[in-house]
Amino acid sequence: MNTYKNSLNHFLNLVDCLEKIPNVGKKSAFKMAYHLGLENPYLALRITHALENALENLKTCSSCNALSESEVCEICSDESRQNSQLCMVLHPRDVFILEDLKDFLGRYYVLNSIEEVDFNALEKRLIEENIKEIIFAFPPTLANDSLMLYIEDKLQHFQLTFTKIAQGVPTGVNFENIDSVSLSRAFNSRIKA
Repeated sequence: MNTYKNSLNHFLNLVDCLEKIPNVGKKSAFKMAYHLGLENPYLALRITHALENALENLKTCSSCNALSESEVCEICSDESRQNSQLCMVLHPRDVFILEDLKDFLGRYYVLNSIEEVDFNALEKRLIEENIKEIIFAFPPTLANDSLMLYIEDKLQHFQLTFTKIAQGVPTGVNFENIDSVSLSRAFNSRIKA
């Protein structure tokens, strides 16, 4: 058996790489590797090309930190977006999820981590875009509640309304694991932070 496995190093390496993707277990990784390697090699080549292009072209927006293929993302450069609202999210993927709801027409700010926040640049943006409301679209956790309080404290000298999405979003659950109806209701029923 070991000799057989040793003769499949490249295939098993592919399985191992696919297994490193979040939420992909060993069985799923094996099925994907088998499908890509034997059943649909054309799809494997398309995926390889798409990965190369994404890695080569993806960057973060210089204004909001969301994913973009240009210096400033489409949302930040869209003059029709409501400039008075700024929705803060934790991850670039959260922008995709909220945009799919089609409920929010303002702008975004992706935190990534509190250590990376340039409060001088953020304050400049608040002034330039005449932001009146900051919406915290964070999954409810004690850590995120503390983060909201910290941000409110840092920006207290601005005349801002701070709101957060309503409860109903389960504690400790990421947005990609919440159905769109629940997330939409929570977003539209946001409350003062």
